[in-house]
Amino acid sequence: QVQLVESGGGLVQAGGSLRLSCAASGRSFSSYGMGWFRQAPGRTGKEREFVAAISWSGSSTSYADSMKGRFTISRDNAKNTVSLQMNSLKPEDTAVYYCAATTYPGSPVGFGVYKYWGQGTQVTVSS
Repeated sequence: QVQLVESGGGLVQAGGSLRLSCAASGRSFSSYGMGWFRQAPGRTGKEREFVAAISWSGSSTSYADSMKGRFTISRDNAKNTVSLQMNSLKPEDTAVYYCAATTYPGSPVGFGVYKYWGQGTQVTVSS
């Protein structure tokens, strides 16, 4: 089992940058693929929008099309952390961002394969 805690959210102007971090505790962090998802204001239901994912080794990454070129996911297995660097932020990026862990191989994009979730961190982008 792994526990996840996100940090780094906040308020930023359009065009600005934020770096989210996710600290993991528990066993075998390096054996989990990690992902970032988000849920925009007013969206209901459990399913969240895929943002980015990274494999356990860091050798494989996946991005949602609208994030490619703007967001970068990375991980540091020695520090049990995964990060999401977000540049050129837009108002439509406003959401609660969640970190998640999966035992599936690679860098999967599917919400349903992620077993462990953090509580989320709010990102607000003003126009």
